[in-house]
Amino acid sequence: MKVLLTVLKRTHKAALCSRSLSSSPGSGLSPLRDDALVVGSSQELVRRLGSQVEVRTSFITEEEEGAFLRELEPGLKKKRYEYDHWDDAIHGYRETERARWGAACEEVLNRVRSFAFPEDSQLLGPVHILDLDKNGFIKPHIDSVKFCGSTIAGLSLLSDSIMRLVKEDNSSEWLDLLLPRCSLYILRDEARYNFTHEILKDEDSVFSGQRVPRLRRISVICRNLPG
Repeated sequence: MKVLLTVLKRTHKAALCSRSLSSSPGSGLSPLRDDALVVGSSQELVRRLGSQVEVRTSFITEEEEGAFLRELEPGLKKKRYEYDHWDDAIHGYRETERARWGAACEEVLNRVRSFAFPEDSQLLGPVHILDLDKNGFIKPHIDSVKFCGSTIAGLSLLSDSIMRLVKEDNSSEWLDLLLPRCSLYILRDEARYNFTHEILKDEDSVFSGQRVPRLRRISVICRNLPG
């Protein structure tokens, strides 16, 4: 089942504030302050969404990343990168879904489920795998409320990237999230329902004045069912 996406184009202004997070030792980025991975249009917005937007660096090890790649690469290599997504939300991508995993990956996914979702939350069965080519990108969108519930959680494999969130009805309100390789991001509630999210193109991948090269990126995405 493909998740219906609503595409919305948005703009943003320069960053004004940031929230405490730490960078990933396995990332290719220069060392960053612990408070430098989430920046936004205002201090009030960052504070308001503080419990709804999370980035957990080094959530998986390089060995665990390797376990995912060993399971995913054989199937992904059989697919071509596509540039004409059915709702024009994604360019330069391959995607699949996976319901069964080896023990190492299942242990990581259980950790994601336990950490990111409420205990009584029913999860969308298959895990969504999205493989972005180096030249690929994801346009601003909101995941359909028909298929997805209040929480989205994703592992970032192979590359650092920048996720941008923009208020659906007010483009002056925005957050940029720096997602280091091997990190976990979580979007909940207002951040999930009322803000578009996107992954920036490599040429636009600049965070707080620092260039963040965007290489091929695989995301392993878990969602819960609508309540």
